[in-house]
Amino acid sequence: MPTFNNGGVQIAFLDEGEGDPIVLVHGFASTKDVNWVQPGWVSTLTRAGRRVIAFDNRGHGESSKLYDPAAYHSDVMAQDVRALLDHLSIDRADVMGYSMGARITSFLALKNPEHVRSAILGGLGIKLVDGVGLPEEIAVALEAPSLDDVADPMGRMFRAFADQTRSDRRALAACIRGSRQVLTREQVAQIRTPMLIAVGGKDDIAGSAQDLAALIPGARALDIPGRDHMLAVGDKIFKTGVLEFLGERS
Repeated sequence: MPTFNNGGVQIAFLDEGEGDPIVLVHGFASTKDVNWVQPGWVSTLTRAGRRVIAFDNRGHGESSKLYDPAAYHSDVMAQDVRALLDHLSIDRADVMGYSMGARITSFLALKNPEHVRSAILGGLGIKLVDGVGLPEEIAVALEAPSLDDVADPMGRMFRAFADQTRSDRRALAACIRGSRQVLTREQVAQIRTPMLIAVGGKDDIAGSAQDLAALIPGARALDIPGRDHMLAVGDKIFKTGVLEFLGERS
């Protein structure tokens, strides 16, 4: 698995296919494989003639594990994406993020729009501006001795997911505490990057896709019917909507 170094942090990534590049930014407690390979995104996009680059966020998967919350600020994590593009000598790419990865993508589109041809936010709607990311209770759940010691429903869900992916739970707890930034309404209104915002109809974490799209010039919303935050990731309607959106910029 190839890696590169960004300020002392080793980032593992995959780079497959040929064509216009798209960078995939996974969600909290996930990995490039769990979020993008296993649900078929990498194969779907490469078959569609795209060069697909997916990486493990710092603190996740095969990338460096850090334990200072400040190392996970959304701006810092967005610069990992920019550094990966620089490492691969890619001037501009489409960028798709899910959940925390969508938050990172939003910060990148705001601060480094010259690198982002289009942006796709999955699993994140109005909570980009009206929320602070995933709640503190998840960090507490990650630090609990075992899953049996976790009572909070959302905490249990993410603790079970972290156990399933064999994640470094201490690094994830630091990530939760360090990456809970929002953008203001004024900031998202400054984003001019073409944007698709896709949220599951039963997602109680992301907030409304339509409400966020209304704040961003030219953005559009996509509803993923009947899907919650976890199950929306690999949904066929999500994939079809993304391919149509990307096809408009081929």
